[in-house]
This record gives sequence, C-alpha cells and structure tokens, in this order.
Amino acid sequence: MANEALENAVEEAAGQQEDINQQDINQQDINQLRKIRIEKLDALREAGRDPFLVTTAAQSIHASEITERFEALEGSEVILCGRMMTRRDMGKANFIDIRDRSGRVQVYVRVNDLGEEAFAEYKKWDLGDILQVRGTVFRTRRGEISVHAAQLRLLSKSLLPLPEKFHGLTDTDTRYRRRYLDLIMNPEVQDTFVKRAVIHREIRRYLDERDFYEVDTPVLVHNAGGAAARPFTTHHNALDEDLFLRISLELYLKRLIVGGMERVYEMGKVFRNEGVDARHSPEFTLLEIYQAYTDYNGMMDLTEGLFRHVARAALGTLQISYEGTEIDLGRPFRRASMSELVREATGADFGSLTFEEARALAKEHHIEVAKRHLKGDILNLFFEKYVEDQLVQPTFVLDHPVELSPLTKRKPGQPGHVERFELFITGREFANAYSELNDPIDQRERFAAQEALLAAGDEEAQRTDEDFLMALEYGMPPTGGVGIGIDRLVMLLTDSHTIRDVQLFPTMKRVG
Repeated sequence: MANEALENAVEEAAGQQEDINQQDINQQDINQLRKIRIEKLDALREAGRDPFLVTTAAQSIHASEITERFEALEGSEVILCGRMMTRRDMGKANFIDIRDRSGRVQVYVRVNDLGEEAFAEYKKWDLGDILQVRGTVFRTRRGEISVHAAQLRLLSKSLLPLPEKFHGLTDTDTRYRRRYLDLIMNPEVQDTFVKRAVIHREIRRYLDERDFYEVDTPVLVHNAGGAAARPFTTHHNALDEDLFLRISLELYLKRLIVGGMERVYEMGKVFRNEGVDARHSPEFTLLEIYQAYTDYNGMMDLTEGLFRHVARAALGTLQISYEGTEIDLGRPFRRASMSELVREATGADFGSLTFEEARALAKEHHIEVAKRHLKGDILNLFFEKYVEDQLVQPTFVLDHPVELSPLTKRKPGQPGHVERFELFITGREFANAYSELNDPIDQRERFAAQEALLAAGDEEAQRTDEDFLMALEYGMPPTGGVGIGIDRLVMLLTDSHTIRDVQLFPTMKRVG
C-alpha cells in the first residue's frame, strides 16, 4: 500500500483522539450544533451538492460480508453505504467507522487518495451523516479488516448530533419513544427485531407447509368477543355507529371453519384496554390457528412442533437461556391437568371438594374469593398463587374449569372441566388452546352466563354474538384452536425482559 508508514502512524494514534461530537453535550449545545450543521447544509446547496437531491446509490456489499469473506475479498474494490459513527482524525489521514444494517466496518481515509478538495469537503461532514464509500478491502497493521477509501460521497446530512459515545442512549423512555435513535446507537436492538422478523417468517413457513391458509379478519367489529378483556371503542362517522377494536381473532376464524376452509390462521394486532407492565401492552400481536377434525391434543402437538421449529430457525438451538434460566425446548413438553398441578403444590384435591369446602380452603390459604366466584374460579386462584410461577420448563396445563372457558368443549366424563390447555414457560403463559365448542345451544347458554357476569360488574365478560351463534347453527366440525402471543414468544427467544423491548413502537403516554 502506498505510504504505509502514514497509515501505521495514524492507526497507532487512532484511539487517542475523539471527534468533538462524541463529547458530552447538553441541549444548548445540541441547538448550537444543529445550527452549525444547517449552515453546512446551506453551503452544500449553494455549491450545487445538496445531499438530499441524491435519489439512489450503488451498494455492492454490506459491512458484515467484508469480514465474513475477507480472504476472498482482500484487494478487491467494494462499494458500501452506511452511517458514519466515529472518526479518528489525524490531520491528513483518518479512520472512520461505517455502520449499515449488518454491522460496522472501519474505513481508512487519506488525503492522497481523495485529493485535496474532496478531502477538505469530507472533513466538514459530521458523525451521523450517511455516506457511500468506494474502496479496497485490506487488513491494517493491527489486524483490523478495513476498507481503504478511494472515493467518498455524501448521501444524506444528519442535522442532529448522535448521543455521545461512552454513555450512548440508555434512558429506556427515550429509547422507546425514539426507536430510530435506539436502533442507530444500540446494534443489539436491531438484532432483536431481525430475530422477530425471522420468527414471523418461520411461523408462516411452518403453517403453510401444513396446508393452513393465512387469512385477514376485521379489526373494527360490532362485538369484541373471543377473550376476557375490555375493548377500545371508536366511532365510524359514515355509518354513525360505535365500533370496537378487536380483542381476539377467534370468532371470525371459526366462522371460516364453518364455511369449510378447514385450516386457517391469522397473525395480527389485537387491542385490549388494559394496564401496561413488563408482559402486557394494550396493542400486541396475536397468532390464532384453527384446524377442523382435531382437538386440543392435536393443537398441543402442533404448538410444540411450532415452538421447536421457530427456535431452531431463529437461534440454531433448542437449548435457550432466559434471564439466566436454562430452558430446554428439545425434550417433550410436560402435560398435566390444572387440578393435578394444584394437588402437587398444595395437597388440595379439588375433585373431591364441594363448593363450600373450596371456599373454606381458600380462606385458610388467605386467598380472596369474590361473591361471583364458583368452585372452578377458586381452583384457578390456587393455580395462580401456588403453581404458575413454578412452571419454568415448557408445560401444558390441561383441563380448565368450565367457568373460565365459555368457548370450549366440556371434557367427556368431567362436566365441570373443559378440553383446554395453556402453555407455560418461565412462569408465563405463551399459548391458550381449546377443543372448540361447536354446540350452538351450549354456546348460547355460555354467552348467557357471560352476560350475567357483565351485569354483575365484570367488565371483561363477553357479550352474546348472535351472528356467530347463527354460524354455529349451520354446523361447525370438531375443531381445535390455539392462540399464541407473538410478543411473548419473541421475548423468550431474544432474552428480553419487557414486552416493550420487542415492540418497535410501544404504546407510550404522551409527553408535553
């Protein structure tokens, strides 16, 4: 390489100098730097080199490919585009870091290669600017794979300075509100959402290969049913009608089973007017799958296979770690009834208890029971207190009380229970599934019970859906259905603590 001694000298001192924009700055500094950058932009426009008039730019490679394919690329010319993140300025030669969607690569910039005029113009550019680099792949004396720039082109001007280098962007509220800045400064965040895209793709691949049809159903509905949740209300001006945002995908998808489509799924947003915490968001992504001529056992097999397929595709392994706990998705998921799990944890056998005995037992265990609660509700309260948090390895919790499951078939021989399961991992629910209730007379009675709960003050109880009941009266085959919270699945597979970490633009309270 020409003038190798200069390159060595620059590299030796590269880590000792930092661009002024990397220093800690306050809002007054930001305003001043923005003013300076706008003045630079005005000068570029006056010179006929407005970067915002650039409409396209050649790009032959991404940063990560240069590292991965170095032996084949060494000495070859490449063209890459990305954001200038750092600059080590040694006068007539610089090292800069360029980041694109795949990662970062170091670029060696020298006045002898660009020419005096082009180098002087480059020196006026700022961190955060988006550049095109044309140059040759090489390895520096210290062994870092880099690109020796022969030509630079400014593609877009950053008018605001990036957060300073050493502390970065760490305030979580700012990260969620300004996700674009979070993605720029924290590469691991982009990795989370790349994995999320893979998870979405592989869910579709898994189901499509099993002859399921992907469908779309309404977001605006007259009756927000299919789950126990408070809906959001909106108003349609042209129809002059109040509508709800859907809380579930279930009732429309089961109408399609009635219509003969047999295997359908939808992955889409649902909306629940509820609180916000680490696992709950008013807007989240739900996958629901329905298959005719099977039951909840078939859905367990499908769900277990889906989780394994997605984990293997996204992570390359079935042994994962979540918040320091090792989870094995490779071994068969445990299957146990809710009553069995409660009996193991507390010794209480709800199968032999009367309602009054169950209430008395709850009082002994300091579990608050409301007037509207029945025996099945008390069993569930015991499960939530003593069992749920202990289900770390994948566990299907089967055969829920009928009081909790208004859309589910009763279990033969156990009329107080239904053929339902929930999948728990790390003490959290990831899936909910039924042998779907297809008896329209029983379904009407279940809706009536829900209406009574609504009248008694349960704001999450479901309302009667007459059109859905009519659909059932035309006949729905035996069907299994499952709903899977995609956000929670992504949290598990990316080791993310809160649901906001896996939603690009989570719902936030307005400021100002």
